[in-house]
Amino acid sequence: MNLDELAGKSGEWLKGVGPDSDIVVSSRIRLARNLADYPFVGKATELDRAEIEKSLRKNVLDTNQQAGLSYLDVNELDSLGRQFLVERQLISREHADSEGARGVAIDTGERMSLMINEEDHLRIQVMHSGFDLDAAWERINSIDDRLEEKVSYAFDARLGYLTACPTNVGTGIRVSVMLHLPALVITGQIEKVFRSLHKISLAVRGLYGEGSQAMGDFYQISNQITLGKSEEELIKQVADVVPVLIDYERRAREFLQRESHENLHDRVSRAYGILSTAQTISSEETMHLLSSIRMGVELRLLPELAMGQVNELFIQTQPAHLQKISGKVLDTADRNIARATFLRRHLGCDDSRGQHESN
Repeated sequence: MNLDELAGKSGEWLKGVGPDSDIVVSSRIRLARNLADYPFVGKATELDRAEIEKSLRKNVLDTNQQAGLSYLDVNELDSLGRQFLVERQLISREHADSEGARGVAIDTGERMSLMINEEDHLRIQVMHSGFDLDAAWERINSIDDRLEEKVSYAFDARLGYLTACPTNVGTGIRVSVMLHLPALVITGQIEKVFRSLHKISLAVRGLYGEGSQAMGDFYQISNQITLGKSEEELIKQVADVVPVLIDYERRAREFLQRESHENLHDRVSRAYGILSTAQTISSEETMHLLSSIRMGVELRLLPELAMGQVNELFIQTQPAHLQKISGKVLDTADRNIARATFLRRHLGCDDSRGQHESN
């Protein structure tokens, strides 16, 4: 897999074609697994980690041949390459920042990635566009079953699957849905929603999961515990609340259109104007303005843009992606200039396209 070539396209989960994809960007299920014959990664020696990586690499590739998996040795990637994979949601920050033998297997559509020697020996992840947890579960359960026929997982008859972090013991499952909730933020209702989710033991995280801040009004809703409940029960816990959040966000958008249409239109138009003409722009400001544009596309205030196109811009304007697209390492100031040039070109500014081509 060539990361430079990957930079110019996007994964299936960003296409914006799944159920309720106006609000739900993606549905993701992750499973944490460990091999029975080795200590957890945090206690493993370098030799242990190398043996774990070698064994899981072979079995992962052998049991998923039909998926067209590519395997990347994360330990051999430079910091830019690792950050690039984090931005695409294919590996975690922890996996990128760790050391020693570790890798990731990725399918051609980027709907599945299997991280080896992250916090656990194996993290299986499946992502689907829109609100589609059932399809994600069917896919990841099949992957897990095939692997379990080849390797011996650390499992306790009473506790279930054993994991490095106690919160994952049991099923080892993390069910998460990424939602775009700009109208709830604008109307000041988002904190009330968060408090309600916390009361029913659901976690709210930012764009890049645990430890990340919300950017562009994106929030990941996920289960907090796995012990004592089945996979189906935990999926249902998340699946039952997401339609309520979708309804809240749609009502908030309807309210803004009805009671503050001029201000809403102005917000979207200003965001588009800045992004399509700026000469330099930061990642943080870009995310904020793209959030307004994404809502404007859904409300048909910007009919010339497609949802998938805007989704891709959120990822392609991130620091590592810009540097991969540019083909060189850029400092912050140069990234801000490259980001603005990229946005002008992709949002249809003819003058910037001509300037870019002449450069």
